[in-house]
Amino acid sequence: MEWLYSLFFGSGIAHSVLVLALVITAGTALSKLKIKGISLGATWILFVGIAASHFGMNLDAEVLQFVKEFGLILFVFSIGLQVGPSFFASVKQGGVKVISLATLVVILGVVTTYVIHLISGTPLSTMVGVLSGAVTNTPGLGAAQQAFTDSTGIEEPNIAMAYAVTYPLGVVGVIIAIIALRYAMRIDFKREDEGLKALSNENKFATKLSIEVTNEMMNGQSVGHVKDLINRQFVVSRIAHKDNSISIADASTTLTIGDRLLVVCAAEDVEAIVTFLGHEIQMEEKEWKAFDSQLVSRRIVITRNEINGKRFADLRLRTKYGINITRVNRAGVDLIPYQGMELQVGDRVMVVGSEKAVEQVASLLGNSLKKLNHPHIITIFLGIALGVILGSIPIVSIPQPVKLGLAGGPLIVALLIARFGTHMHLITYTTMSANLMLREIGISLFLACVGLGAGDGFVDTVINGGYVWIGYGAIITILPILLVGIFARFALKMNFYTIMGTLSGSMTDPIALAFSNTTAGNDMPAVSYATVYPVTMFLRVLTAQLLIMFAL
Repeated sequence: MEWLYSLFFGSGIAHSVLVLALVITAGTALSKLKIKGISLGATWILFVGIAASHFGMNLDAEVLQFVKEFGLILFVFSIGLQVGPSFFASVKQGGVKVISLATLVVILGVVTTYVIHLISGTPLSTMVGVLSGAVTNTPGLGAAQQAFTDSTGIEEPNIAMAYAVTYPLGVVGVIIAIIALRYAMRIDFKREDEGLKALSNENKFATKLSIEVTNEMMNGQSVGHVKDLINRQFVVSRIAHKDNSISIADASTTLTIGDRLLVVCAAEDVEAIVTFLGHEIQMEEKEWKAFDSQLVSRRIVITRNEINGKRFADLRLRTKYGINITRVNRAGVDLIPYQGMELQVGDRVMVVGSEKAVEQVASLLGNSLKKLNHPHIITIFLGIALGVILGSIPIVSIPQPVKLGLAGGPLIVALLIARFGTHMHLITYTTMSANLMLREIGISLFLACVGLGAGDGFVDTVINGGYVWIGYGAIITILPILLVGIFARFALKMNFYTIMGTLSGSMTDPIALAFSNTTAGNDMPAVSYATVYPVTMFLRVLTAQLLIMFAL
């Protein structure tokens, strides 16, 4: 039976795979548990890893480090690909606000750390380890250790030990604080969903309305000329004339008093468009469908690789086929089409025209759902490679280089590829199921390795006085989150989904993000997480080094 003992408590590839598989299996099974409706989800994998390591099921240090970092890369890269299309719109609409809140969390954490140092007398270098663990920031720990060693010529083991002891509660503390905020502020997710929907409608996403032309100045004007006059982006899907005939509009189509138009535009442009053309009328979509029996409207999925990166102007669909494109759905968001818009594989375009013309366009664009299931591996691994390179580039040196690291680099590259990959003819689309699979595998590997790495010596350290560090870490973790969360909700009136993502990103905590996404049931937390993560990562590394320099 020696082989069995060696398999569980020895070393080697088989041992490493077995331990990781068992830890993830047990942790995932426990994640189904709920106490008064609350579940810690995948965080159970972390605790199972700590227990396994405590009882001797350890991994080789290099294997542990590799699997942990690779798992984190898979997680953040998948997040970046999914939220990329909506990330840049989010930055424009509220990026400064969420980044400012995340910066405030960082500053409050540093101030709290220094105050505890003054009150307790704990060496500031040790408190930097407590801070790094409490905010779950491994790059900050590495920067602090390197700065201390370079300045003194010796290593300070208490920095790493304080980090190891406080890290598990740091992970859970963020989740506990988010749960506490939810119940303390009596958050109703149905209302949050309604608020999120209203927020989407307020922004540049597409909305439909029916307008009757009554403005005499528009009589006889072409649709193209009217667009130039109004200076707004909109699409006239169909025109119902006085004689009850119906036509598809292009730039040369002439408007006549009494024409009824089905218009697709941004919500904020509705007032201007209606004012120029006439007045809004109540005509439901089903009325238009019954009215225009000679036309059909259909969503067509772009699945041909050759279309990826092409613009509507290049395809000349309206000229060749006599159809109209009224909306483009990308990553679940309806966008208003325009001639310069670059199309991506996975986009769903709403086409209006004759049955024959729509079929021809469908053939041109692909419309094969089966092809969407084919994974595009080159984009994923090329993106990871570029992300690792970006994360390794020194940004500033004070005295050690500050880098984005193996999480920040891939995340930023994934966001850029998701938004601009078509310029390089990269296919960035992945099915939701494939993306979620990569996310779950990545975060599970990361959690298992963090637990296995923290468990060795964990109990002994806690018994021999480390429990005090755990208490300090809990204060550093929870207090800033509670203060900023309350401020964001009551002073800034922010949606709770955005708050969850912002707070998770401010702690550079992918586990809290996974919890937030699961709780929200959408990717809104991931958008704000991705928005604040790069800035927060930089600030965490910077402040850790500054505290070490101040301590010496």
